[in-house]
Amino acid sequence: MSQPATATGRQQRTVALAAMAGTTIEWYDFFIYALSTGLVFNQLFFQGFGEDSMLIAFATIGVSFFFRPVGAALAGHLGDRLGRRAMLIAALLLMDAATTLIGLVPTQDSIGVAAPIILVFLRILQGLSAGGEWGGAALIAVEHAPTGKRGRFGAFPQLGAPLGLLLANGVLALITALTTDDQFLAWGWRIPFLLSVGLVAVGLVIRHKVEESPVYQELKKTGNAAKTPLAALFQNHWPLVIGGALLFAANNAVGYMTAGGYIQAYSVNQLKIDKTTILICVMVAAVIWLTSTMVGGILSDRIGRIRVYQIGFVIQLAWMFPFFGLLNTAHTGYIVLALILYSVGLGLTYGPQSALFSEMYPTAVRYSGAALSYAIGAVLGGAFAPMIAEALETSTGTIYSVAVYLAAVTVVGLVTSFFVQERKDVPLGDTATDHKDDEQATVNA
Repeated sequence: MSQPATATGRQQRTVALAAMAGTTIEWYDFFIYALSTGLVFNQLFFQGFGEDSMLIAFATIGVSFFFRPVGAALAGHLGDRLGRRAMLIAALLLMDAATTLIGLVPTQDSIGVAAPIILVFLRILQGLSAGGEWGGAALIAVEHAPTGKRGRFGAFPQLGAPLGLLLANGVLALITALTTDDQFLAWGWRIPFLLSVGLVAVGLVIRHKVEESPVYQELKKTGNAAKTPLAALFQNHWPLVIGGALLFAANNAVGYMTAGGYIQAYSVNQLKIDKTTILICVMVAAVIWLTSTMVGGILSDRIGRIRVYQIGFVIQLAWMFPFFGLLNTAHTGYIVLALILYSVGLGLTYGPQSALFSEMYPTAVRYSGAALSYAIGAVLGGAFAPMIAEALETSTGTIYSVAVYLAAVTVVGLVTSFFVQERKDVPLGDTATDHKDDEQATVNA
């Protein structure tokens, strides 16, 4: 396969910004649910479970993750067969519909057991959308980028997570500051979900301007598109799927302590910190996460994706116990410091991900491979991380048991990084030259 023409600088910037805008909206929608779980849903939708209401509420965050591989498989198949652009728009529309409807669901006091059932169903739809969104956004950004800058351009869709967390925490902080506790529980919590309608309109306008990637256009011209991308992926590249999943799991479990609402819920319920205060603390952390994510992507173009991952994992591991120690002081300044350093390792193990996952697979199965590595990693990592943390803290009586859990997950990611091949200088259009037998099998499958 010949190297396709590279998009112009203007096209590359447009695509990068479109990928970032879309993932920001997607993750805002996804995180708003997670953040509301420990602050609202346990009281309004799961109060019938008594003392286990918080645990059950956090479990609903994890349920949606099991549907992310389904969304990834479906979007990956269609994305490899029909193109990346169409899947990006479809995923954004599905996420918006689910998020808006969550803001309209009556509480358990109004419609009984139907309330949590509807809520979980809509969360599942969010999971399907999240499973298909990231792969398309990552690929559209990386496949438009020049070889030596794929880490830089690939970092833009990664910025959507910290930006989404920043936006979600910011909206919740504003609403909690402007309402009383009773008003927030009565109607205030619905506002962030309903705001999704306006955000998605902006995202659709931006993404409509994005052209299909040159790499995928070249694939279609040569007629080398896989007939059954998923079958070809698991026949020839399943070790890569597992390796990518373990890398992301180590990042995702750590990230979901804040993105999944555990730190916020622990701070409010156990440390008795004001809701608005802890939300602002997490916003500061999100800015650092955003910055270190961009640094990670850029640095990976210089020293390699794997090396940046390893540096990030070492930082995660070294800071895990001091982080929880500072958190337990319940002092705002120490909490901000703890979250800032916590977010540095998180960003370094997130920034290079789009480029690394895109480079791992041949073009014909790239969407399926990248999306499934991401989705399976999310199941293994973040799916039940808040619930596991809540269960560990409750059963052991100490939050340091959560530190042990996260440290163990980080070690798995660090060890895995030594078995993943560095491919930062391989042109994406020529990936087949490194996988000649696999590529032929992919085309024939």
